Amino acid sequence: MNIIAQSGKKMSDWSERNMPNPYLFAVILTFISYIMGWILTENGPMDMIVHWYTGFWKYLTFAMQMVLILVTGHALAIAPGIHPFLQRLARIPKTGGQAVLMTAYVATTVTYFHWGLGLVVAAIFAREVAKEGYVKNIAIHYPLIAAAAYTGQMVWHVGPSTSAGLLSATQGHVFEKIFGVVPMTESVFTPYAFLMAIMLCLFVVPITMWLMTPKNQDECMGIDSCLGIDQFDPELAKDKDLSKDEKPSPITKRGLADWLENSSVISYLVGLAGIVYIGYYFATKGLDLNLNIFNFIFLIAGIILHKTPIRYVRAVTTATPGASGIILQFPFYAGIMGMISYSGLATIITAGFLSFATAETFPIIAWLTGGIVNIFIPSGGGEWGVIGGIVGQISMDLGVPVGKTIVAFGCGDMWTNMFQPFWAIALLGITGLRARDIMGYCMVLMIVAAPFIALGLYFFPY
Repeated sequence: MNIIAQSGKKMSDWSERNMPNPYLFAVILTFISYIMGWILTENGPMDMIVHWYTGFWKYLTFAMQMVLILVTGHALAIAPGIHPFLQRLARIPKTGGQAVLMTAYVATTVTYFHWGLGLVVAAIFAREVAKEGYVKNIAIHYPLIAAAAYTGQMVWHVGPSTSAGLLSATQGHVFEKIFGVVPMTESVFTPYAFLMAIMLCLFVVPITMWLMTPKNQDECMGIDSCLGIDQFDPELAKDKDLSKDEKPSPITKRGLADWLENSSVISYLVGLAGIVYIGYYFATKGLDLNLNIFNFIFLIAGIILHKTPIRYVRAVTTATPGASGIILQFPFYAGIMGMISYSGLATIITAGFLSFATAETFPIIAWLTGGIVNIFIPSGGGEWGVIGGIVGQISMDLGVPVGKTIVAFGCGDMWTNMFQPFWAIALLGITGLRARDIMGYCMVLMIVAAPFIALGLYFFPY
């Protein structure tokens, strides 16, 4: 057994015993942040509670933007034409190793362009691959397949859905007076970010996951073992039914309401209006991507692909439970942001890391800073909202382009996603697994990827 496969097995065993539910993870981090702020700053115990509550409701707008990214991405992933395509694609792998490799490639490729869409597409694909493995009697380790589906979160922040990049490219953002508006052409649309994405998407992530494939078939836990035949054997009924019209009740006559609900004309008119505005937006603002236009594009695409209003309503209804973890946990992480930010703890942590940085080493220091803060604030945009001003100011003082710093910070955020289970919530809901089932494999990837990311940040041209 190769050392990576052995490490994956051992780390998976550790995770199975020790990794708590993502909600409890948030609660534990809340206590840690509270104690750190109390000890390391001049704030008293009551001050920290006040900071916690103040932050609790601070990011409701941003939380809703994150929910929309996930929901609109999910609704698009299960649209007619896309889900059947994933099912056909899932029939290609002939071995367990091929299944892992292909799932990782699907996850990283799609998530690079849109983290919400990629998370859901990869989760659905992992489930379909595992079902095909069961039908064809292929030894597939379902927890590893699901972990491979989550690895897209290891690449998203160097792609166009980068929240730090999108926020910094938005007029009127919170740090505009410090470093101005940074267009995407100076952050993720640079050779620096492209090379990092190519290295991670094509080589580091898929190959590392493939190397963890169990060589002994007896070690493989198929989807039947993980979920039980009765849980996975039926097709995803809700998704499958989205391709059908909503039928009127047999005891009622088909009337205006039924016609409106099943009218493709209405959806196409809304879609046309959306397309007109999207064209107008980019014609007048250039490649000015931000969270709002990103969500709008995926909303309009979903409305068009689902063809009728009722299909899209049902798609969003299907997608919404996957966002329940964000709805519950995001206020807690916002509370952690409040404690870290208002107590001055963020300044202490960030300044401590960046105090010994030089222009050459600054990207690596920014990466490590982003990685550590991400454990406590698992939101790229949320983190950037707390420490972006400090990082951006030091970046300018050292003569490092802020766009380059955004990429380096983003690498840290996505790197420790392989330890922080928050964004796995939707994937776990689709795959039917627990965080402890997949995070051990993800942690091995985090360790293996570290030297590659560090070298890329230091040597890749900007």
